[in-house]
Amino acid sequence: RTVKFTFKDGTNHELPAIVGQLPVLSRAYWEGKDFSKTTLEAPLGSGPYRVTNVDAGRSITYERVKDYWAQDLPVRRGQNNFDRIHYDYYRDQTVALEAFKAGNYDFRRESSSKLWATGYESPALDAGWVKKELIPHSLPAGMQAFIFNTRREIFRDPKVRRALAYAFDFEWTNKTLFYGQYARSNSFFTNSELASSGTPGADELAVLEKYRGKVPDEVFSTAYTPPTTDGSGNLRSNLRKAIKLLKEAGWSIKDKKLTHAKTGKVMAFEMLLVAPAFERIVLPLQKNFERLGIDMKVRTVDQAQYKSRSDDFDFDVIVGNFGITLSPGNEQRDFWHSSKAQLKGSRNLAGVNDPVVDDLIDLLVSAPDREALVTRTKAFDRVLLWSHYVIPNWHTNKFRVAHWDYFGRPEVDPAYALGVMTWWVDDTKKQAVRDARDKN
Repeated sequence: RTVKFTFKDGTNHELPAIVGQLPVLSRAYWEGKDFSKTTLEAPLGSGPYRVTNVDAGRSITYERVKDYWAQDLPVRRGQNNFDRIHYDYYRDQTVALEAFKAGNYDFRRESSSKLWATGYESPALDAGWVKKELIPHSLPAGMQAFIFNTRREIFRDPKVRRALAYAFDFEWTNKTLFYGQYARSNSFFTNSELASSGTPGADELAVLEKYRGKVPDEVFSTAYTPPTTDGSGNLRSNLRKAIKLLKEAGWSIKDKKLTHAKTGKVMAFEMLLVAPAFERIVLPLQKNFERLGIDMKVRTVDQAQYKSRSDDFDFDVIVGNFGITLSPGNEQRDFWHSSKAQLKGSRNLAGVNDPVVDDLIDLLVSAPDREALVTRTKAFDRVLLWSHYVIPNWHTNKFRVAHWDYFGRPEVDPAYALGVMTWWVDDTKKQAVRDARDKN
């Protein structure tokens, strides 16, 4: 009952961990079945729960396996405490939230800062039957950002990309639209020890030195911080800095339009969205671009069209997320490597095609130990940041969780997960909530 993998060399230290994530499937079960076709029949598995009911598009129900083979292993102790788990699906988030407040389901993670701040007011919350909790975590946040498609001519100049970042007023956005719930992201490895900060130390400089002259000079001497404001909505000083950079890049305002001196082209591009909720965020940005003489259209499309256009790199600017783990490596090729720049469907949305970036990715993958990995990742982070491929967005290091108040959970929360499967239902508390609701 052993599967052995033999690797050609020892330079890709993440590869054994990746191979270890491969699932083991039942050969007997899958014989005679088309693995490529979807099905509503639950496949054979070996986990702590089995699917007992599926109502396609509406719900799925899991039941705990009583004789689960791994239930006494140390890594499973204290987990999988629910006898039954039922998921409901809702097409409309407003309906979903109202269903939660009415008690139609028990647990909810919230992704919208607006709903978290204003959407949960209800008799159940006032009575204490529903709890809202911010649960801290140490998960790396990666980078959500407005991503420039550098395949487009207007975004090939890093000065232009850097200039456009001055039009995004995060502080005003956070205060006015997000109720102060977020922090600005200033690294592709935010909320982790892998994030660069301050100026590079001797260890990072040792990695970066051979690229001097091939990467921005700021990489060696300046701590990266995205443009900031006082949150008042008045960002004139930032727009002046943007205009200065744009003039250095050959652009100037003519007849209230930002125009390229040599080509005579007016700067115009499209922000492609799939989530209508993002419109309230990018429309103020659109207004700020107008003040620079830039015509930015905002277009929201359905998921199928969005997927097709992003796969074909048929966009100017897009909202994207570079998710990471605490062990970055091979996935960075998908995000940044030149071999992926023209490969349709790849995650190199920015179209990065830089031999230095390729080389740094190879250094990440071949890092011999943790210390080297952290140092090389920080150096890599600096090169990406000072290349201005994106306008950084925001992040939070807390889970926003709302639940009916009849759960128990361990006193110590896990650092790198919400750990819901370590929670349990407290029958006494559940009965008390039900009795209180019945009286009201």
